Amino acid sequence: MPAKRVVLVTPGQPALNPRLVKEADALTCAGFDVLVIYAYWNAWGTAFDMELLKTRKWKVKRVGGDPENSVLTFFLSRILYKISVTVTKILPDSIFKDWAIARGSFFLIREAKKHKADLYIGHNCGALPAIVKAAKRYGKPCGFDAEDFHRAELTDDRNDFDSMLKARIEEQYLPQVAYLSSSSPGISRAYRDLFVDKSPVTLLNVFPVEPRVKSAKAVDADIIKLFWFSQTISPARGVSDCVKSLKLIDRPGIELHLLGQIDENTRAQLLADAGHNVKVIFHEPISPDEVIFFANNFDIGLAMEESVPFNRDICLTNKIFTYMQAGLAIVASDTTGQAELIAGYSDAGEIYRKGDLNSFVKVINHYMDNPDDLFKAKESSFKIGREELNWENESTKFIELINDTLAD
Repeated sequence: MPAKRVVLVTPGQPALNPRLVKEADALTCAGFDVLVIYAYWNAWGTAFDMELLKTRKWKVKRVGGDPENSVLTFFLSRILYKISVTVTKILPDSIFKDWAIARGSFFLIREAKKHKADLYIGHNCGALPAIVKAAKRYGKPCGFDAEDFHRAELTDDRNDFDSMLKARIEEQYLPQVAYLSSSSPGISRAYRDLFVDKSPVTLLNVFPVEPRVKSAKAVDADIIKLFWFSQTISPARGVSDCVKSLKLIDRPGIELHLLGQIDENTRAQLLADAGHNVKVIFHEPISPDEVIFFANNFDIGLAMEESVPFNRDICLTNKIFTYMQAGLAIVASDTTGQAELIAGYSDAGEIYRKGDLNSFVKVINHYMDNPDDLFKAKESSFKIGREELNWENESTKFIELINDTLAD
């Protein structure tokens, strides 16, 4: 009997979407025939895609062109996207909204409908129309993974175009999915409140155990190394507050390591904000597969989320779970999502009051004054990642969800 086929769809790129990659890997390991349909997002993500896909057994199809190798299609996709946005602002419930939700949405819909599969899975709102329409065409089920609470992803203003568009897309298409998963308990609650007939399954943003990381590294009492990463380094998401807080610590021995894309103005501003006792070190983006191994070199992982918009308050980013796999103590802001998680794993780190520089300073000072406590937190974080909060465990829930969906 041929393997059952699953098509995953995203408006982004695999290297920029580790959650999709983990699902594709898990499905392949479980014996499914997997195809990922995606669209160009940026150049450095494309470079990492090439590296990533060399090691994967699932198939891919990129649509919507790109600015180097498929220029005309890329240009047309941008024109179509801009027209669709303009029309949707005037006629919010027209077909154009399906193409306005992401630059590549029209092409994702067209491509997904070409592939008969047993199940279609969407990641991000830009994929929702594609998976529902493809599933309808072949009379098969589809599922959607809500990595964020999408309608409050950029703003809490319900009259904002982005919020209204995502709400309309969700309200039309989410009732038609066979299952809904999310990346945090808070996001599951938010969608359950909106779609009472759905029971979102929480699949945390955890990672597979990294075999090259054998343990949490010992602490150097003279130098405490803090680590934060993202696709892009900006003053937002707590980075600026972190630098200003560290400036208040009038003692040597602090290194702040930031990993991600950064423009020169932001780099200059962060360096200017840092005190003379804080050494800020910038690292260029690396392959997603290398982040955990790289993070093992540091002591404290920073999860400096804010509570606005609402999605930021209830989400659980991949940072915390990366830090656990890397054996780092966690210092996290008291968003609802992070506070709930750390409350259950308090030995792994500390919570500070977001926006309160002195609260952050107090936590860092404690670890600087008590390197034994820091090392214990690193060991506890590593143990939790190895034994409990990892993709090996979470993927079991995911495959059970897929099998249950196909059995219905």
